[in-house]
Amino acid sequence: MADETRRKTISTVTIVAKRQAAEARLAARHCARFLEARRVAVTFDPFTARALGRRRDGRVPGGAARPSDLYIVIGGDGTLLMVARDLAARPRPILGINLGGLGFLTETGPGEMEEILIEILDGRYALDRRIGLEVSIVRGGKTVMRQVTLNDAVINKGALARIIELRLSIDRDPVTTYKSDGLIISTPTGSTAYSLSAGGPIVHPNLKAFLITPICPHTLSMRPLVLPYDSTAEVSLRTGDSEVYLTLDGQVGHALRIKDRVRVRRSRQPILMVRSPRKSYFEVLRHKLHWGER
Repeated sequence: MADETRRKTISTVTIVAKRQAAEARLAARHCARFLEARRVAVTFDPFTARALGRRRDGRVPGGAARPSDLYIVIGGDGTLLMVARDLAARPRPILGINLGGLGFLTETGPGEMEEILIEILDGRYALDRRIGLEVSIVRGGKTVMRQVTLNDAVINKGALARIIELRLSIDRDPVTTYKSDGLIISTPTGSTAYSLSAGGPIVHPNLKAFLITPICPHTLSMRPLVLPYDSTAEVSLRTGDSEVYLTLDGQVGHALRIKDRVRVRRSRQPILMVRSPRKSYFEVLRHKLHWGER
Protein backbone atom coordinates (compact mmCIF):
# COMPACT_ATOMS: atom_id res chain seq x y z
CA MET A 1 0.00 0.00 0.00
CA ALA A 2 1.82 3.12 -1.17
CA ASP A 3 1.88 6.08 1.18
CA GLU A 4 -0.22 9.00 0.07
CA THR A 5 0.20 12.65 1.05
CA ARG A 6 -3.16 14.23 1.80
CA ARG A 7 -4.06 17.90 2.10
CA LYS A 8 -7.54 17.43 3.52
CA THR A 9 -8.55 20.20 5.92
CA ILE A 10 -8.84 18.95 9.49
CA SER A 11 -11.71 20.71 11.23
CA THR A 12 -12.84 18.11 13.80
CA VAL A 13 -10.66 15.88 16.00
CA THR A 14 -11.55 13.16 18.50
CA ILE A 15 -9.02 12.50 21.28
CA VAL A 16 -8.81 9.06 22.92
CA ALA A 17 -6.50 8.74 25.93
CA LYS A 18 -5.26 5.57 27.57
CA ARG A 19 -7.52 4.67 30.45
CA GLN A 20 -6.26 4.96 34.02
CA ALA A 21 -3.11 6.76 32.86
CA ALA A 22 -2.54 10.17 34.44
CA GLU A 23 0.17 11.07 31.91
CA ALA A 24 -2.24 10.35 29.03
CA ARG A 25 -4.90 12.60 30.59
CA LEU A 26 -2.43 15.47 30.93
CA ALA A 27 -1.31 15.04 27.31
CA ALA A 28 -4.94 14.86 26.13
CA ARG A 29 -5.78 18.10 27.93
CA HIS A 30 -2.74 19.83 26.42
CA CYS A 31 -3.58 18.47 22.95
CA ALA A 32 -7.16 19.72 23.19
CA ARG A 33 -6.09 23.22 24.21
CA PHE A 34 -3.52 23.33 21.42
CA LEU A 35 -6.12 22.37 18.80
CA GLU A 36 -8.92 24.58 20.15
CA ALA A 37 -6.56 27.57 20.07
CA ARG A 38 -6.36 26.90 16.32
CA ARG A 39 -10.17 26.74 15.97
CA VAL A 40 -10.34 22.98 15.59
CA ALA A 41 -13.43 21.37 17.10
CA VAL A 42 -12.32 18.77 19.67
CA THR A 43 -14.40 15.86 20.94
CA PHE A 44 -13.56 12.97 23.24
CA ASP A 45 -14.52 9.34 23.63
CA PRO A 46 -16.71 8.85 26.76
CA PHE A 47 -13.90 7.54 28.99
CA THR A 48 -11.54 10.41 28.18
CA ALA A 49 -14.31 13.00 28.56
CA ARG A 50 -15.20 11.61 31.98
CA ALA A 51 -11.55 11.56 33.09
CA LEU A 52 -11.02 15.17 32.00
CA GLY A 53 -14.32 16.43 33.34
CA ARG A 54 -15.27 17.56 29.86
CA ARG A 55 -18.67 17.32 28.28
CA ARG A 56 -18.89 14.36 25.96
CA ASP A 57 -19.14 16.09 22.61
CA GLY A 58 -18.55 13.06 20.42
CA ARG A 59 -19.49 9.43 20.15
CA VAL A 60 -17.46 6.34 20.79
CA PRO A 61 -15.21 5.78 17.74
CA GLY A 62 -17.28 3.93 15.17
CA GLY A 63 -20.56 5.05 16.80
CA ALA A 64 -23.63 6.52 15.16
CA ALA A 65 -22.44 10.14 15.12
CA ARG A 66 -20.55 11.54 12.16
CA PRO A 67 -16.87 10.53 12.51
CA SER A 68 -14.23 13.21 13.06
CA ASP A 69 -11.67 14.12 10.41
CA LEU A 70 -8.87 12.79 12.64
CA TYR A 71 -8.57 10.54 15.71
CA ILE A 72 -5.65 11.18 18.06
CA VAL A 73 -4.78 8.24 20.29
CA ILE A 74 -2.63 9.11 23.32
CA GLY A 75 -1.16 6.09 25.07
CA GLY A 76 0.36 2.98 23.57
CA ASP A 77 -0.17 0.50 20.75
CA GLY A 78 -2.90 -1.29 22.71
CA THR A 79 -5.10 1.82 22.83
CA LEU A 80 -4.52 2.46 19.13
CA LEU A 81 -5.46 -1.12 18.23
CA MET A 82 -8.74 -0.73 20.13
CA VAL A 83 -9.59 2.48 18.24
CA ALA A 84 -8.60 0.92 14.90
CA ARG A 85 -11.07 -1.93 15.47
CA ASP A 86 -13.81 0.52 16.45
CA LEU A 87 -13.25 2.56 13.28
CA ALA A 88 -12.92 -0.40 10.91
CA ALA A 89 -16.38 -0.01 9.39
CA ARG A 90 -15.90 3.72 8.73
CA PRO A 91 -12.16 4.33 8.49
CA ARG A 92 -10.76 7.68 9.57
CA PRO A 93 -7.12 8.80 9.88
CA ILE A 94 -5.52 7.84 13.21
CA LEU A 95 -2.51 9.53 14.79
CA GLY A 96 -0.80 7.71 17.65
CA ILE A 97 1.09 9.55 20.41
CA ASN A 98 3.33 7.16 22.36
CA LEU A 99 3.72 7.48 26.13
CA GLY A 100 6.40 4.88 26.75
CA GLY A 101 6.94 1.25 25.85
CA LEU A 102 7.88 0.00 22.41
CA GLY A 103 5.24 1.84 20.39
CA PHE A 104 5.56 0.59 16.80
CA LEU A 105 2.15 2.06 15.93
CA THR A 106 2.19 5.08 18.24
CA GLU A 107 5.54 6.18 16.87
CA THR A 108 5.24 9.92 17.67
CA GLY A 109 6.52 10.94 21.10
CA PRO A 110 4.81 13.58 23.30
CA GLY A 111 7.66 16.01 22.64
CA GLU A 112 6.86 15.84 18.90
CA MET A 113 3.08 16.24 19.30
CA GLU A 114 2.78 19.97 18.64
CA GLU A 115 5.15 19.80 15.68
CA ILE A 116 3.26 17.02 13.91
CA LEU A 117 -0.12 18.61 14.70
CA ILE A 118 1.03 21.80 12.98
CA GLU A 119 2.09 19.72 9.94
CA ILE A 120 -1.27 17.94 9.90
CA LEU A 121 -3.27 21.18 10.15
CA ASP A 122 -1.16 22.55 7.27
CA GLY A 123 -1.91 19.43 5.21
CA ARG A 124 1.70 18.19 5.32
CA TYR A 125 1.38 14.57 6.38
CA ALA A 126 1.47 11.07 4.95
CA LEU A 127 -1.42 8.65 5.18
CA ASP A 128 -0.64 4.93 5.25
CA ARG A 129 -3.41 2.59 4.17
CA ARG A 130 -2.78 -0.45 6.36
CA ILE A 131 -4.27 -3.87 5.63
CA GLY A 132 -6.68 -5.21 8.25
CA LEU A 133 -7.94 -8.76 8.70
CA GLU A 134 -11.60 -9.76 8.80
CA VAL A 135 -11.73 -12.71 11.18
CA SER A 136 -14.76 -15.02 11.51
CA ILE A 137 -15.60 -18.08 13.57
CA VAL A 138 -17.77 -20.60 11.69
CA ARG A 139 -19.50 -23.13 13.93
CA GLY A 140 -21.90 -25.74 12.60
CA GLY A 141 -22.12 -23.92 9.28
CA LYS A 142 -23.04 -20.58 10.91
CA THR A 143 -20.85 -17.52 11.43
CA VAL A 144 -20.98 -16.85 15.17
CA MET A 145 -18.38 -14.04 15.28
CA ARG A 146 -16.91 -11.57 12.81
CA GLN A 147 -14.51 -8.74 13.58
CA VAL A 148 -11.73 -6.72 11.97
CA THR A 149 -8.26 -6.70 13.51
CA LEU A 150 -5.19 -4.61 12.64
CA ASN A 151 -2.32 -6.69 14.03
CA ASP A 152 -3.14 -10.37 14.24
CA ALA A 153 -5.46 -13.26 14.98
CA VAL A 154 -3.90 -15.85 17.29
CA ILE A 155 -5.15 -19.37 17.97
CA ASN A 156 -3.49 -20.89 21.02
CA LYS A 157 -4.05 -23.25 23.87
CA GLY A 158 -5.12 -22.43 27.40
CA ALA A 159 -3.44 -23.40 30.66
CA LEU A 160 -2.92 -27.11 29.89
CA ALA A 161 0.41 -27.81 28.19
CA ARG A 162 -0.94 -30.01 25.41
CA ILE A 163 -0.10 -29.69 21.73
CA ILE A 164 -3.11 -28.77 19.62
CA GLU A 165 -3.87 -29.74 16.01
CA LEU A 166 -4.87 -27.05 13.56
CA ARG A 167 -5.67 -27.87 9.93
CA LEU A 168 -4.87 -25.02 7.52
CA SER A 169 -6.27 -24.44 4.04
CA ILE A 170 -5.68 -21.49 1.71
CA ASP A 171 -8.45 -20.64 -0.76
CA ARG A 172 -9.93 -24.10 0.05
CA ASP A 173 -6.67 -25.79 -0.91
CA PRO A 174 -5.37 -27.98 1.98
CA VAL A 175 -1.93 -26.90 3.18
CA THR A 176 -1.00 -28.86 6.30
CA THR A 177 -1.99 -29.78 9.84
CA TYR A 178 0.03 -27.97 12.48
CA LYS A 179 0.86 -29.76 15.70
CA SER A 180 1.98 -26.86 17.84
CA ASP A 181 1.15 -24.49 20.67
CA GLY A 182 -0.86 -22.41 18.23
CA LEU A 183 -0.89 -20.32 15.08
CA ILE A 184 -0.54 -16.59 14.37
CA ILE A 185 -2.13 -14.98 11.32
CA SER A 186 -0.89 -11.42 11.06
CA THR A 187 -0.90 -8.40 8.80
CA PRO A 188 2.34 -6.70 7.72
CA THR A 189 1.62 -4.18 10.47
CA GLY A 190 1.43 -7.05 12.97
CA SER A 191 4.65 -8.63 11.73
CA THR A 192 6.55 -6.71 14.43
CA ALA A 193 4.23 -7.98 17.19
CA TYR A 194 3.65 -11.59 18.36
CA SER A 195 4.67 -13.04 14.99
CA LEU A 196 8.16 -11.53 15.32
CA SER A 197 8.58 -13.10 18.77
CA ALA A 198 7.59 -16.48 17.30
CA GLY A 199 10.26 -16.28 14.59
CA GLY A 200 8.28 -14.65 11.79
CA PRO A 201 9.81 -12.12 9.36
CA ILE A 202 9.45 -8.34 9.46
CA VAL A 203 7.24 -7.34 6.53
CA HIS A 204 6.98 -3.75 5.32
CA PRO A 205 3.44 -2.48 6.03
CA ASN A 206 2.96 -1.35 2.43
CA LEU A 207 3.24 -4.92 1.08
CA LYS A 208 0.04 -6.63 -0.02
CA ALA A 209 0.48 -9.77 2.03
CA PHE A 210 -0.25 -11.47 5.32
CA LEU A 211 1.67 -13.98 7.41
CA ILE A 212 1.04 -17.35 9.01
CA THR A 213 3.47 -18.18 11.80
CA PRO A 214 3.28 -21.36 13.92
CA ILE A 215 3.91 -21.10 17.66
CA CYS A 216 6.45 -23.71 18.84
CA PRO A 217 5.66 -26.29 16.11
CA HIS A 218 6.35 -29.95 16.90
CA THR A 219 8.43 -30.37 13.71
CA LEU A 220 11.15 -28.01 12.46
CA SER A 221 9.82 -28.13 8.88
CA MET A 222 6.81 -25.98 9.88
CA ARG A 223 8.06 -22.55 8.83
CA PRO A 224 6.26 -19.20 8.54
CA LEU A 225 4.32 -18.50 5.33
CA VAL A 226 3.89 -15.19 3.49
CA LEU A 227 0.71 -15.16 1.40
CA PRO A 228 -0.97 -12.78 -1.08
CA TYR A 229 -3.31 -10.40 0.70
CA ASP A 230 -6.32 -11.48 -1.38
CA SER A 231 -6.05 -15.08 -0.07
CA THR A 232 -8.55 -16.58 2.37
CA ALA A 233 -7.09 -18.70 5.15
CA GLU A 234 -9.21 -21.16 7.08
CA VAL A 235 -8.02 -22.94 10.21
CA SER A 236 -9.98 -25.89 11.58
CA LEU A 237 -9.55 -26.99 15.19
CA ARG A 238 -8.97 -30.75 15.35
CA THR A 239 -8.31 -31.01 19.10
CA GLY A 240 -11.18 -31.49 21.54
CA ASP A 241 -9.47 -32.18 24.86
CA SER A 242 -7.84 -28.78 25.44
CA GLU A 243 -8.96 -25.22 26.03
CA VAL A 244 -8.24 -23.28 22.83
CA TYR A 245 -8.84 -19.58 22.23
CA LEU A 246 -8.89 -17.14 19.34
CA THR A 247 -7.42 -13.79 20.38
CA LEU A 248 -7.58 -10.62 18.27
CA ASP A 249 -4.81 -8.05 18.68
CA GLY A 250 -4.03 -9.59 22.06
CA GLN A 251 -7.16 -7.89 23.45
CA VAL A 252 -10.36 -9.71 22.49
CA GLY A 253 -10.68 -13.44 23.20
CA HIS A 254 -13.13 -16.12 21.99
CA ALA A 255 -13.23 -19.74 23.16
CA LEU A 256 -13.10 -22.28 20.33
CA ARG A 257 -14.71 -25.72 20.09
CA ILE A 258 -13.59 -28.78 18.20
CA LYS A 259 -14.38 -28.52 14.46
CA ASP A 260 -14.73 -24.72 14.67
CA ARG A 261 -13.31 -23.01 11.62
CA VAL A 262 -11.51 -19.68 11.87
CA ARG A 263 -11.74 -17.86 8.54
CA VAL A 264 -9.37 -14.96 7.86
CA ARG A 265 -9.38 -12.64 4.87
CA ARG A 266 -8.40 -9.07 4.06
CA SER A 267 -10.80 -6.51 5.50
CA ARG A 268 -12.93 -4.58 3.03
CA GLN A 269 -11.61 -1.21 4.20
CA PRO A 270 -8.01 -0.23 4.98
CA ILE A 271 -7.00 1.21 8.34
CA LEU A 272 -5.66 4.75 7.90
CA MET A 273 -2.54 5.70 9.84
CA VAL A 274 -1.12 9.23 9.93
CA ARG A 275 2.61 9.84 10.11
CA SER A 276 5.06 12.60 9.41
CA PRO A 277 6.53 12.38 5.87
CA ARG A 278 9.93 13.15 7.45
CA LYS A 279 10.05 9.85 9.35
CA SER A 280 10.48 6.60 7.39
CA TYR A 281 9.44 3.10 8.42
CA PHE A 282 13.07 2.00 8.57
CA GLU A 283 13.91 4.89 10.90
CA VAL A 284 11.18 3.64 13.23
CA LEU A 285 12.59 0.10 13.05
CA ARG A 286 16.12 1.30 13.80
CA HIS A 287 14.88 3.28 16.78
CA LYS A 288 12.54 0.64 18.21
CA LEU A 289 14.72 -2.44 17.57
CA HIS A 290 18.05 -0.70 18.19
CA TRP A 291 19.57 -2.04 14.98
CA GLY A 292 23.32 -1.59 14.73
CA GLU A 293 23.76 -0.83 18.43
CA ARG A 294 26.16 -2.76 20.66
